[in-house]
Amino acid sequence: MKVLFSIFLSISFFSSTLIAQNVMTPEQLIQLGKVSAQGISQDDNYVIFAVSRYDLENDTHSKTYYKTPIYGGMDIKIQDPKAFINDAQLSPDGKYQLMVRPVKMQKVSGQDYYKDVPQSNLRIYNELNYRHWDTWEDGHVNHLFYKPVDAPDAAAIDIMQGEAYDCPQKPFGGSEDYCWSPDGSKILYVSKKLRGTNYMLSTNTDIYSYDLASGETSNLTASNPGYDTHPAFSSSGQLAWLQMKRDGYEADKNDLIVMLHNRPINLTKDWDGTVSSFLWDESGTKIYFIAPTQGTYQLFEVEIPQKSRKKVFVQQLTEGPFNVSGFVGQSQHNLILNRTDMNHAKEIYSYNLSSNRWKQLTHANDDVYDRLTLSNIEKRIIKTTDGKDMLTWIIYPPNFDPTKKYPTLLYCQGGPQSEVSQFYSFRWNFQIMAAHGYIVVAPNRRGLPGFGVEWNEQISKDYGGQNIQDYFSAIDEMAKEPYVDENRLGAVGASYGGYSVFYLAGHHQGRFKSFIAHDGIFNQRSMYGTTEELFFVNWDLGGPYWDKNNHAAQKTYDQFNPINYVDKWDTPILIFQGEKDYRVPLGQALEAFQAAQVQGVKSRLILFPDENHWVLQPQNSLVWQREFFKWLGETL
Repeated sequence: MKVLFSIFLSISFFSSTLIAQNVMTPEQLIQLGKVSAQGISQDDNYVIFAVSRYDLENDTHSKTYYKTPIYGGMDIKIQDPKAFINDAQLSPDGKYQLMVRPVKMQKVSGQDYYKDVPQSNLRIYNELNYRHWDTWEDGHVNHLFYKPVDAPDAAAIDIMQGEAYDCPQKPFGGSEDYCWSPDGSKILYVSKKLRGTNYMLSTNTDIYSYDLASGETSNLTASNPGYDTHPAFSSSGQLAWLQMKRDGYEADKNDLIVMLHNRPINLTKDWDGTVSSFLWDESGTKIYFIAPTQGTYQLFEVEIPQKSRKKVFVQQLTEGPFNVSGFVGQSQHNLILNRTDMNHAKEIYSYNLSSNRWKQLTHANDDVYDRLTLSNIEKRIIKTTDGKDMLTWIIYPPNFDPTKKYPTLLYCQGGPQSEVSQFYSFRWNFQIMAAHGYIVVAPNRRGLPGFGVEWNEQISKDYGGQNIQDYFSAIDEMAKEPYVDENRLGAVGASYGGYSVFYLAGHHQGRFKSFIAHDGIFNQRSMYGTTEELFFVNWDLGGPYWDKNNHAAQKTYDQFNPINYVDKWDTPILIFQGEKDYRVPLGQALEAFQAAQVQGVKSRLILFPDENHWVLQPQNSLVWQREFFKWLGETL
């Protein structure tokens, strides 16, 4: 009891100290307002949005809806956002309504096979895809239905009748996976029409067109073996979508495709980047898109050629230390967009295409940030071991004093191919790390988008290679600074970042005094045997561990496998793991913790039974933050 009371006092004292210093605390972080755009009003004058808040004391959530004027004025609280925006589920002519329903297509449970055992608790599988991300397969798939607006739901027609395939795609697909044709005669939808083991080996989604009159379905992208996603029509009825060329490569270059004279034209083929999302201009003559570039996500545009062989030019519209993080829509000459940076959670902005000026439209957290001393964020170019320039973000503690020495954290990014940009995370939050007195070093190491296709692709099948050297280059360069305490360096990361921490633990040669790994790969052989989307490990690791003739795979399992170097572990390590994480399953953390404990390495295992690859529940998130900094306090 005394130990618990002492821990509570230390946490309370530390939190009150942070507040006294006017810097972000874990409690403030999880209670920030989370802004989500609902759309633009039918008269184009308002942005409709919601603010979700979490009440820590009562463990409750609330969501409040507003409309805010695009061209000046006060927020207005509203009850029903649907009353102000167009319903994308309705056909353009207003006759039909789309809906998504689960459909039972396969037997899985004991009761499915044997009706006389209703209390049995088991699953029977004959092929892979028995679980995905955080959910066990139960035999249901998502199907699209449509019905006349005035008809009862029972009259809805299943456009995928008899097919054991999903739309929207599980687990993250939504309304971006389907749309109406401009005349309301067709429904376009995205689906990966593969089952079982083949489903887990492939990324080949296609865009299908269902004709309401005939009931027939055609595949519009059958010739492309990789991802085809996000179909969207212009105001003049022209179709565009996103496409990756190679099957099995989930981080391939994502190109913007438009149908021109019944031929697909790749608008970004000659542009050395990858598209995240796009929006048709209201005129239908150009497309705006968001893409990673130089440690940020920015807004670009490309005009639609009138001839299929005309050269296409991509133009970057915005630049600055922020992320353009998503489209809301367009109102006259204003694009409505989400924006973040490392010091500020997401808010909605307008960007005027004529003046190139930004205007902040929502202000959910201004009252919090106005009371805080924010971090200074520096963009630094560091030379790598092979002579390349690597953009590295340095985040300094509030009230940074260069005459003092600070403990410093090397942040290892996950993905592995997701850019270290001006994101604002409610878990891996640089602002709160800096607020606790740590300098954060966040390198855009090899294998991240925004620096060209070659830089992004280098990491595949080279997990323990050049990108690990990039990490060393970043931390070694920063350790030369007089304000960095080279005797108090730590390395932290999740997912591929967790793998990086496990690998660094066996190779760091005394650089680091503390490690924190969350949901990281520790044993690549057991990872291959228990993860679900096999296309990922086939591409990134090189293939199965038993393929002795595959040089790339054998190099991965022999040279780049953290478990092979665990005998060199001698540094304290904290391991977080979600038990419902089926991408990097529970066994990875258990193996790593057991190895550390048996060897007498100071270590701690924190399991979240109801979390997946992330920590999504607020109080779990708060404990995560407290344990994160408690560990650093003990070891760094």
